[in-house]
Amino acid sequence: MQTRILGAGLEVSAIGFGAMGMSQSYGPGPGRDDNIALIRAAVELGVTFFDTAEVYGPFFNEELVGEALQPVRDQAVIATKFGFAFDADGRQTGLSSRPSHIKQVADASLKRLRTDRIDLFYQHRVNPDVPIEDVAGAVRELIEAGKVKHFGMSEAAAATVRRAHAVQPVTAVQNEYSLWWKRPEAEIIPMCEELGIGLVPYQPGSRRPARGDRRAEEGHARADRAGLAARAEAVDRADPRYPPPGTPAGEHRRRRRAPDRRGPRRDRRGHRAGRDPGWPVLRAGREHDQPMTAGVAEAVAAP
Repeated sequence: MQTRILGAGLEVSAIGFGAMGMSQSYGPGPGRDDNIALIRAAVELGVTFFDTAEVYGPFFNEELVGEALQPVRDQAVIATKFGFAFDADGRQTGLSSRPSHIKQVADASLKRLRTDRIDLFYQHRVNPDVPIEDVAGAVRELIEAGKVKHFGMSEAAAATVRRAHAVQPVTAVQNEYSLWWKRPEAEIIPMCEELGIGLVPYQPGSRRPARGDRRAEEGHARADRAGLAARAEAVDRADPRYPPPGTPAGEHRRRRRAPDRRGPRRDRRGHRAGRDPGWPVLRAGREHDQPMTAGVAEAVAAP
């Protein structure tokens, strides 16, 4: 397995393992034991980079990843994420990146992951109510305490990443980047190259440009081939700092082939309704911090 260096020295496998789909978003899948076996098989194949988040499940995904990797912890780089608030029943209630909350999340994630450190701690979505300098400062304190090794950000605007990086160096930025969505090439990738930040593109080959279209059924076979090509391109042609995470299971891929014959629904601005929140919000041709709407089931679908 090839490796990549993120930021100032976080070495990871060229292909990462995104565990989100084991807990949500793709419908019923293998049981817990099978998922644990799959994660451990990935380690045997040379995968070292594993991605999870407290919001996946919520909480259950971190527990799954933690149990699977506990026997091989020193062979794995674990990335998880903070940035949401939950009620007593585990329902998402909104964004929260208050410094005190970030530290609470870190402690809870460490327990669920059965580890003494988080290798890469992402802010899952930017919270506009909390200055990004305060967020970066809180993560810096966690790094100084030895609980976190590296700071990351997900779907943040380039200007926001720059502000955070000035307080605590950002090791990696996680954004959608694929054959069908190359917007990061405008600002995010140049910024990463300038500042020495790694780009972790999620779902580089699993987007379906034909989804919801009447021609989807015949288009999905082409999309599958394009998906494989996209993943190969991400590994073979991308900058060595950029490892693409994500491991869509075969049955998940087959399930996503079923066409939606209702045709695409659009909102009042002409955008497709129900779009995965991982898509960046664009205004005036520039990337903005991408919010994730609370209280919507699909809102936790983005890595």
